[in-house]
This record gives sequence, C-alpha cells and structure tokens, in this order.
Amino acid sequence: MRCLVTGATGYIGGRLAPRLLTDGHTVRCLARKAGRLRDVPWAAEAEIVEGDLRRPETLPAAFEGVDVAYYLVHSLGQRDFEAADREAATNFAEAARAAGVRRIVYLGGPEPAERAEVPSAHLRSRAEVARILLDSGVPTAVLRAAVIIGSGSASFEMLRYLTERLPAMVTPRWVRNRIQPIAVRDVLRYLAGCAHLPPEVNRGFDIAGPDVLTFAQMMQRYARVAGLRPRLIVPVRPLTPGLSSHWVGLVTPVPNAIARPLVESLIHEAVAHEHDIARYVPDPPDGLTGFDQAVGLALAKVRDAQVETRWSTASGPDAPAEPLPSDPDWSGGTAYTDLREQAVSAPPAALWRVIEGIGGEHGWYSFPLAWSVRGWLDRLVGGVGLRRGRRDPHRLQVGEALDFWRVEEIVPGELLRLRAEMRLPGRAWLEMRAEPAEGDHSRYVQRAVFLPHGLPGHLYWASVAPFHAVVFGGMARNIARNAEHPTG
Repeated sequence: MRCLVTGATGYIGGRLAPRLLTDGHTVRCLARKAGRLRDVPWAAEAEIVEGDLRRPETLPAAFEGVDVAYYLVHSLGQRDFEAADREAATNFAEAARAAGVRRIVYLGGPEPAERAEVPSAHLRSRAEVARILLDSGVPTAVLRAAVIIGSGSASFEMLRYLTERLPAMVTPRWVRNRIQPIAVRDVLRYLAGCAHLPPEVNRGFDIAGPDVLTFAQMMQRYARVAGLRPRLIVPVRPLTPGLSSHWVGLVTPVPNAIARPLVESLIHEAVAHEHDIARYVPDPPDGLTGFDQAVGLALAKVRDAQVETRWSTASGPDAPAEPLPSDPDWSGGTAYTDLREQAVSAPPAALWRVIEGIGGEHGWYSFPLAWSVRGWLDRLVGGVGLRRGRRDPHRLQVGEALDFWRVEEIVPGELLRLRAEMRLPGRAWLEMRAEPAEGDHSRYVQRAVFLPHGLPGHLYWASVAPFHAVVFGGMARNIARNAEHPTG
C-alpha cells in the first residue's frame, strides 16, 4: 500500500515510517520542511513532501494516491494547542476524503473511567481529534494508548529521571492511580497492523500492555530493573497538577509546557476497557511486552546509544523553520555577530569529532555554571532549558534537539549550525566550522549570530555581550584544546 505518515519528524512517526518500509509498503512523509528528514537512515527509501496541516492548500499533493493515512501529530506544549489540533485534524480529514484515502489511523490518548467528563485539556483535545477523524467519511481506526514505555518517550523520560534522581520523594496523590502502560514496540505493531483493517471498521480501540500499575509501582519496578535501591514515595494531597508539572520540570528534562498536560492526563486512571483490537491484529505468540521487559529494552537502547527518536525530536508548527537569514526586515537590518577563530594543531577530522560531540554529557566546553544558569533561567520562563541533552553521544542529524538548540544544518566534517530554542527577544544561531590549514593542522571558526526583535532584543544583546569573551572565547579555546588532546 501507499502510506502517508504525518508527524514523521516526531517520536512515533519517526519509528513507524521505517517499520512500514520494512513491511513492504510505499511510504510518503509529510513535513513542513523536507530537510528535517534529510539525515534519517531511511530517508532514501521514502518520499518526502512538504506541506503543513494548518495550510490546506499544501495538502492535495501529499494525499494523492494514498491508501492509508496516519495522523501522528499534536500541538502539545504550544499555546492554544486545542485550537491548533482541531484545525489540523479538520484539514487532514477533508484532504483524506477528497483524495479517496481508504483508511485513516490515529494514535490518541486514553478515555478516563469517568466518561461523562474529560478532566484534562490534553485528553479532551485527543478525544476531539478522534471524533473529527471518525466523522470524516473515511474509515478510521483510533488507537487509545496511555503511558508509552520506550527509549526517548516523554513518559519514559519522566519516569526515568524521577526514579533515578530521587531516592526519596514527596509526590502528588495521583501516583496511586492505576495506569496500563504499553511498550512502544507494541504501539508500532498495532499502528502497522491497522493498515490491513477491513473497510467497515470505523471505531476506537484501547491498546495497552499486560500490566496494570500505579505510577508509584512503575517507579519501584523501574528502580528494580535499573538496579537501584527501592524508592521512598510519600503521596500528599496539596500537590496540584500545576505544582506537579513544576516538580516534574525541575527534576526531568521534560519542560513544564509538556509536563503539565501529561501530568493532568494521569490524574484519572487510564486502564483499558476492552481488547477488541486483537480480533484484527492478534497478540504476538509470546504475548504483549510486559512493563519490566519494556523498561529493560529502553534502558539497553539508552546505554548502547541506539535511541531512534526522542520526545524532543519534534518541533511545533510555530517554531521558526527558516534558515539563518542575512538581513530580515523585522530585525531592522541589524544582525549582531560574535566571531572567534582558533588555530588547531590537529587535523580537521579530530576537530570535527569534538564539534559533533558537543552538548549533552560533553557540555559546551566553557564556564559550565554560566550555561547551567542560562538553562535554569530559560526553564523559569517556560522554555525548554538545557537538559534535553542529545539522542546520540557521537552523531547528530538535522532537525534533532541538542540541549536548548535545534540542529539546523550539518555538513559532515565541516559545519554544524544550531538554532536556539530558548526564550529570547529575537532569534539566535551558533555555527561551528572545521577548516583545513597548512600541514596536518586545522582552523576552528565559531560564529554566534543574534537577530534582535525590537528594543528588548537590542537591550538583551547589550546585557550579555560583556560575557561573550568568557563564554564564547573559552568555548573556542577549549574545543581546540580537546581536538589537540582528546580525552577519550
């Protein structure tokens, strides 16, 4: 079949597309910028088309000739995400119907036990998207999953960091609510299997793993699988969803804007009410993946640096997607630049290894306290902060998150360009280049560019410029030194 995957730059879509290719389907991926999928291992096997679900005029070409269309996008973490999701789902449904698509498959959220009232804006939006797609006139399968356990998922990162960093914790009462988590491998199996549903099937299905646990039990089970001591967990009443999300944001890499809707969705129990999907996509011979096994598989992926996608891979529709402009009108023609060059007594390949390994556990090679403070300040104003880390300790690809940057361009061995995703009164980029020099030496060229937005942007640059000699100057010197004297 010809399958259209929306959300291929995200956590689930980025794993489903290669799975569909392996199953023998033809895969077309819809992305706002085709370059975001340039470096994924399966890019050459798939067709990448540019389009935006919030711009319906860009969709007909993407849906042409499609048999099965996967809706795997959401606007979680953005302002007014409910309206954005409603608009995107409506445009998707209309484009699918007009193109004669035979099947829509949507991965949504669980239905709370209190069916008369959906308490969470996150779950309410997921349910609304499901209704729009089910009413589209195209046979639709809605898969309702609660917590997804897999390397790099937001839910797994919350669980992992809370358990590993807090041997004892005071927690909100919702940690006692029952949840039926599911392994990401089983989610992908169901998604791929739904391509073969008969045309009369137009309904939702609960999908879940075999274990029903409280979040507190999940933390204790995680600790056991990870070889940690049992955790002391004391649930208390006063921690509201808002306070809980700040608590999660403080301890984990997941920012408050994403943590809050995830936390709100855990306030009510999320247990599967039926397993009808097995009539169409039978359980594997050895059964669905249990919680302990899912955690073990995820930890192995993290340990071996084989995380395919992460929750931070996706960027929202309102994220700036254009490359570094030279003279944008809105900046008043001003572009502030900090340029550093450093001679390196090492070949370009050695210098490039240091450049591509920057961030995450390796840090930023200068004044760690300053970088940490900047990250904390960003978290305080609702930004992503510095702790998103990196997917792979050695390799980067276009489009993925790197701490509070996004990889905008890579020319292997030569150039790495990062675009800032921290909260700023303007837009910022950081470029690092490895250039050949005489003999077996090289030259490191580092350029920071800031395009101010109005007076606050100009004031911001003036306030941080005095620190650039320490931060950016030290960064250039230390990168050169690490290339000359590698430590590992």
